[in-house]
Amino acid sequence: MLLYSKIEGQGKPLLILHGFLGMSDNWKTLGTQYAALGFEVHLIDLRNHGRSFHDAAFSYAVMVQDVLKYCTHYGLQTISVMGHSMGGKLAMLLATQYPNLVAQLVVADIGPKYYPQHHHEILTGLNAIDFSTQPQRNEVDTQLQEYIPDFGTRQFLLKNLYWQTPGQLAFRFNLPVLTQEIEQVGTALPESAHYDLPTLFVRGGNSKYILDTDWELILTHFPLAKVETIPNVGHWLHAENPTLFFSITSQFLNS
Repeated sequence: MLLYSKIEGQGKPLLILHGFLGMSDNWKTLGTQYAALGFEVHLIDLRNHGRSFHDAAFSYAVMVQDVLKYCTHYGLQTISVMGHSMGGKLAMLLATQYPNLVAQLVVADIGPKYYPQHHHEILTGLNAIDFSTQPQRNEVDTQLQEYIPDFGTRQFLLKNLYWQTPGQLAFRFNLPVLTQEIEQVGTALPESAHYDLPTLFVRGGNSKYILDTDWELILTHFPLAKVETIPNVGHWLHAENPTLFFSITSQFLNS
């Protein structure tokens, strides 16, 4: 089974890996901008997300194999990889295991450390939706408000709604498996993981995902890493300030 993707542009392959409960569509606008710079941009839906296949297995190890299979299918021998959150953790593992494949690594607002499970409210809210009652989009939003008061987070999640059949909405992500395997998302990078090529970490100034105290650990895995901070944004830094995010990352990718 091959991962679903949207490919745009010509030139150096750039794979973009979305975060937990996200999909390739979240990166559409930025993807077009990278393509205009001379990259062949691959916006990928990871397994159990977006339009990619659903499967009971869900871990960073199996997702690395998915990306390898994808690269083989498209004949990609050297790539740049950008990943946000869960996608960033996946990009890190891919680069440390296959350094000959990954020439450049961009990690958005996630570190190599272990993260405790913190999506409980979101998953509870999503699992509370009863699609058998054939709710409309606005009704799903209203139900989610009880669990997820933040408007931006709800809009991000509601992008996953689609018409499964006329009159029947559903989520694109594989909610049962993602709920069951949620502990996998916070897994730390293996202690022995090491990548000696250029690496850029971009963090949100208001986000707590990459702390100053994490820098020592980052350098043990990625000795050539540098970090850039985008002020006044949280975890969804690429959506909250896409202009500065694009400026910082494109400068690194073109270096």
